[in-house]
Amino acid sequence: MFFGSIPAVITPFLNNQVDYNSLEKIVDHLINNGSNGLVPCGTTGESPTLSHEEHKKIIQETIRINDQRVPIIAGTGSNNTEEAIVYTKHAESVGADAALIVTPYYNKPTQQGLYAHFKSIAESVNLPIIIYNIPGRSIVDMSIETMIELSKIKNIIGVKDATNDLFRPLITSAFMENTFCYLSGEDGTALAFLSQGGHGCISVTANVAPKLCSEMQLAWRERDIEKAQKINLQLAKLHNSLFLESSPGPVKYAASLLGLCTSETRLPLVEISQNTKKKVSDCLKKLDLI
Repeated sequence: MFFGSIPAVITPFLNNQVDYNSLEKIVDHLINNGSNGLVPCGTTGESPTLSHEEHKKIIQETIRINDQRVPIIAGTGSNNTEEAIVYTKHAESVGADAALIVTPYYNKPTQQGLYAHFKSIAESVNLPIIIYNIPGRSIVDMSIETMIELSKIKNIIGVKDATNDLFRPLITSAFMENTFCYLSGEDGTALAFLSQGGHGCISVTANVAPKLCSEMQLAWRERDIEKAQKINLQLAKLHNSLFLESSPGPVKYAASLLGLCTSETRLPLVEISQNTKKKVSDCLKKLDLI
């Protein structure tokens, strides 16, 4: 079972090349501040702009740097089923603990197509697979019925839910096995998601506030509700500021202020505005992160 605060790790760039020295610094920082797992090569890691070679190397390097300290959930999704299979097989071969696979974007498959896509990938590996349901970016929304059917496949073990529908984990779990893992994909509702039966959050904010994010998750698990609510309130403005422009622009700027990497993103993402920079900086200062 995956749980707690799991950063969706940013991919650091320097002069448009992957900055592996900074990646090591980031991974160590996240683990040393209590993160319960890591997700390399997700959307926050700018996976759509990575070459196949970069994608595979980032996952491999993250696993090497991690050195079995926390679980690694490799982002291996694609809107091309065969490509997703290649990425997932590679992640399994280099020692990932699970794969996070997004619903196919742009193609707009039917529910039957979604089922066939995930079934094909799952049957190609023994690696545990987490469905990434994010209608806001992929346009398609996996139905509860489709997810229930997919959960019957032995190595499809959970979902990263970025629908912002807090009824989803509750009603889905009513029809599922108790072992199915529910991870939020929305920082702003991560605590509320836990109260609806969730187990943790694959987080953007945890890239720059890993200690606070992990402490909030821990407080919930220890049933210290007051502490969890207090941290949740502390983080609210930071969550908001990190999504004022397309992610990961703001969070990479925040990471640059922490000295973890440059703020560089790849086109079509561009440098965030001065107004957004100020709001991000103000939030970090208020939390004593800089």
